Amino acid sequence: MKSLAPVSVGLEHGKTVHVEAVNVGYIAAALLLFWSWTWRSAVCTVWCGDPWELLEFLSRMWCWRLTGLFNVPCRLSRSTSHRSAWLPGYRKIFSAAAARWHHTAPESLNCVWQLHGDHLELRYANTLMRFDFVWLRDHCRSASCYNTKTNQRSLDTASVDLGIKPKAVRVDETTLFLTWPDGHVTRYGLEWLVKNSYEGQKQQVMHPRILWNAEIYKQSQIPSIDCRSFLETDEGLKEFLQNFLLYGIAFVENVTPTKEDTEILAERISLIRETIYGRMWYFTSDFSRGDTAYTKLALDRHTDTTYFQEPCGIQVFHCLKHEGTGGRTLLVDGFYAADQVLQQAPDQFELLSKVPLKHEYVENVGGCHNHMIGVGPVLNVYPWNNELYLIRYNNYDRAVINTVPYDVAHRWYTAHRTLTTELRRPENELWVKLKPGKALFIDNWRVLHGREAFTGYRQLCGCYLTRDDVLNTARLLGLQA
Repeated sequence: MKSLAPVSVGLEHGKTVHVEAVNVGYIAAALLLFWSWTWRSAVCTVWCGDPWELLEFLSRMWCWRLTGLFNVPCRLSRSTSHRSAWLPGYRKIFSAAAARWHHTAPESLNCVWQLHGDHLELRYANTLMRFDFVWLRDHCRSASCYNTKTNQRSLDTASVDLGIKPKAVRVDETTLFLTWPDGHVTRYGLEWLVKNSYEGQKQQVMHPRILWNAEIYKQSQIPSIDCRSFLETDEGLKEFLQNFLLYGIAFVENVTPTKEDTEILAERISLIRETIYGRMWYFTSDFSRGDTAYTKLALDRHTDTTYFQEPCGIQVFHCLKHEGTGGRTLLVDGFYAADQVLQQAPDQFELLSKVPLKHEYVENVGGCHNHMIGVGPVLNVYPWNNELYLIRYNNYDRAVINTVPYDVAHRWYTAHRTLTTELRRPENELWVKLKPGKALFIDNWRVLHGREAFTGYRQLCGCYLTRDDVLNTARLLGLQA
């Protein structure tokens, strides 16, 4: 460990005692204890510079105290290549530090803050945060600025002076106080600031998840939830939603195999989203709709309704009858595959999250006439923490790529191939056989589904759910969603 230079203390009759510097841990402890004894009233700042300069500074004050005991001059020499400095010069350093940083309280080192021309810099809970002055005024939670009954802002943001600066700032152990030019006082809890600062959000995950391949999911042994527990108890519903949020899929068993009972099941957690396919739909191989899904052919992995501006959030499947072979359902965690791309080729991950694509659905079958277009990248991430929240992957419905120049298009095809390779790895494929009485809920923003070809008569029913309502139900049960 680094050591300090010797301290020379002059005594009477020209004698000198040399105090050799020791391990930093010991000297720091001794100096800080002595400093608190001698300079208790001056503990109002936190040192921002070189910690070794701080220790030297403290050493000089210690030396100065010793000279008071011996009534002799004191001098510290760092090395032959550095000039010696007498203690009074360090009063300037102490004053400069005090002008830059401010401390919460004399007895604590929990929080320090510093005013700049257009923002406040604050360090608390190991997080260095910066807050724009307009932001601090806009988010005031006082009774005149925020309605706690409705949890809505009362302050007119457009009325805040864009050049506003606080007239006074004070911080205690738990709270930041700002006094504005008109005398209004804003109070913020320090914990609230950590949670709601940009720097705090960068470190947080919006939606905790467990990424999986087939082996990981099977080893987790996620239980299905009994239909009665799901419908009649908050405990059963909460367990179901916890599984769904973590893995993107969840099962309910012992469901009466009818469309009406499936509808009751779905409405337990959300409003049903009515689309061009109706509210509740029957699904057979009669090609009653202009979609490959209404055949007996195999379906490659994909997410649904990519041609909606906002793809449907949750999909419900319930097999009511199957008299034949095949027809297993394929499930792939798209976020797991995307994470593999992020680890192997981060530039390709970024490209897939930046290039906007059109997806299109054109239907002219029977009495059904639709032309839907949705636009968005394959991977959608929150910009502040790069957390993936939506994957749009459907090779059937992807429209002409005409939103980027040719060179970007070629790089996109390379990135798309990398993602497709991960999605098609056999070890990432979870195959399940849907049977009457067992309903499957799929997070359509995360988990891709497909189907193997089948024979005979196969009938499914299902619906789409509004994602906002599902997450709302989860939050009301105390889950992070």
